[in-house]
Amino acid sequence: MKKHLLPVIGGLFLAAWMSGAAAETGVTAGEIKIGMANALSGPTAGLGQGIKAGSEAYFKKINNAGGVHGRKINLASEDDGYDPPRTATATEKLIKKDGVFALFGYVGTPTSKAAIGMVNDNSIPFFAPFTGAEFLRTPLNKYVFNIRASYFNEIELQVERLVTDAGITRIGLFYQEDTYGKVGKEGLQLSLQKRKMSIAGEGHYLRNTEDVDTGLAALQAAKPEAVLMVGTYKACAEFVKKANAAGFKPKFFNLSFVGTANFIKAAGDAAEGVYITQVVPSPFDDSIPIVKQYHADMKAAGINELDYTSLEGYIDAATLVEGLKKAGTDLTRASFLAALESMSINLGGLDIAFGPHDHQGLSKVYLTKIQKGKPVQVNKL
Repeated sequence: MKKHLLPVIGGLFLAAWMSGAAAETGVTAGEIKIGMANALSGPTAGLGQGIKAGSEAYFKKINNAGGVHGRKINLASEDDGYDPPRTATATEKLIKKDGVFALFGYVGTPTSKAAIGMVNDNSIPFFAPFTGAEFLRTPLNKYVFNIRASYFNEIELQVERLVTDAGITRIGLFYQEDTYGKVGKEGLQLSLQKRKMSIAGEGHYLRNTEDVDTGLAALQAAKPEAVLMVGTYKACAEFVKKANAAGFKPKFFNLSFVGTANFIKAAGDAAEGVYITQVVPSPFDDSIPIVKQYHADMKAAGINELDYTSLEGYIDAATLVEGLKKAGTDLTRASFLAALESMSINLGGLDIAFGPHDHQGLSKVYLTKIQKGKPVQVNKL
């Protein structure tokens, strides 16, 4: 080999080595790969599809404008069917095979629980899961960043309104028999204990089923004045339909996770009068700048149906992008996490902030009531 070529070849090897050493998983000169595993099929498909539709609409706008510091966002999506073992398999694939930079937009408490061990083991960001579960908030996990308010926040508002506005003291619980339902039960117990009250009857059902008869019978026997439902839209819709048919008509409350549009569609006339707490503003209120942007970007993406779930996915994606921008051009997981912990933004009328000891972006809860087939925001019962 000619001596004058050695410095050139050596320089190329050094550059290649330095480039490899500096590279972060899921990040190239032109791309940031983000992984999503959630329910795109099965009885909770509307939730995963909504989160994906809203986030993809925002990512599409960002990519069309040149991406984040010249890198376009590539969303690698897996269907877990709201089944924890499938979530675990999908998460392992996203991390080990697909090599994603971060995990985003997971749907559900039991499914997030199935992923969290791998999140910790692989030091990978877990951003904006569609769940209010407390284990993702307390104790603080340095890899987990939540946008939505917690289920404890939602349940506290429900109980406060029932007790203060309506003088109701007998509150029952219909829940999914898994970690999601247990989190809801714990939240209700805490809110009631503050008021020296206890749960006035319980009924439950199995995840990914609509077998609500036994749970309904148990609550009918207990005769509560109100029932808080901690479940998915098909099961909760079946519950209120059968309750109405049986003449059992306490005040019914749902958590935001139910998926408002899907619940209304599944429950039909039985949805009338049901209360649902929400963790984002109304998707129909375009006086709010972020909602107006959402309308435009969903239309640009060819999507005409607007709902709370896709708006949440849109807000989640917008916040993720702001974090990526703040992390700078030399993007690493460490720089992204550090950027998030010092982030405070007004996102089209929503103030979202994180800190080293606070990974909760939003905490506001809104109360809605189904009136004439549509969710209407209310301040009192």
